[in-house]
Amino acid sequence: MAVFTNQAVLTYGTTQVFSNVTTGQILESLTVSKTALQASYTAGEKITYVVTLVNSGAAALTGLTLTDDLGAYAGGGGTLYPLTYEDNSLLVLENGVVLSDVTVQSEQPLTVTDIDVPANGGTTVIYAAQVNGFAPLAAGGSITNTVQLTGTQLAQPVTAECTINVTEGPQLTVEKSLEPLAVAPGQTITYTMTVNNYGNAEAGAEVNAVLTDKVTPVLTGLAVTYNGDPWTEGTEYTYSGQSGMFTTSSGAITVPAAQFTTAADGSVTVTPGTAVITLQGTVG
Repeated sequence: MAVFTNQAVLTYGTTQVFSNVTTGQILESLTVSKTALQASYTAGEKITYVVTLVNSGAAALTGLTLTDDLGAYAGGGGTLYPLTYEDNSLLVLENGVVLSDVTVQSEQPLTVTDIDVPANGGTTVIYAAQVNGFAPLAAGGSITNTVQLTGTQLAQPVTAECTINVTEGPQLTVEKSLEPLAVAPGQTITYTMTVNNYGNAEAGAEVNAVLTDKVTPVLTGLAVTYNGDPWTEGTEYTYSGQSGMFTTSSGAITVPAAQFTTAADGSVTVTPGTAVITLQGTVG
């Protein structure tokens, strides 16, 4: 929407009289909206965006350029982009028909040229971007990216923005190791299971994390530690000497939130919170 002003001047003799200033608006026939198919994001996740262009005018809009700033923000001594356009993900539909003559001119920021919007019709632009190492991951983080349409038929750029928040909560993984790798009957073996939390919130007792492991071969004289402290069978875990099934009690495992460190260049490093469980016993 463009704003214009106008003022009249009345001259008589050597006198000039100015009228009041009138203000008007030129309404654009093009409207733009932008949405993300994902409600929130995590590190490395692919986000799909849908940009909808609607032309309410009687004439087609041709040769438009779409620019998406991919969430750009100032940092690291320059401009950082928390999203990376995914190659060959662009899909453009004009009144539902796929177009093939649009061009990705630039990927950072994303710039797409030769977009047309038919009269009294619409064009949909779909593309994907991956959350990269410059995206804020701590609790409260978000990515806001703005799309802008420009062209000779537009009085001024038409914009729309979309904000998605970081997924808040624990994100757990588990890794298991064995020592030694080769063992004879009657020898001692140790399993180490490390639970990592890459999320921005603690996995507390309320999460009810439970770890199960069918230990093969079955171990006798099992001793269990949690973060270096001994656990008691029947309280923190159960173990069957017949089947080898090991199960932690509900809520016994808690894992602190990850730590997020921002480097001088603006990149974010994630250090997961951890909990370590060891199972040591004799091979029967």
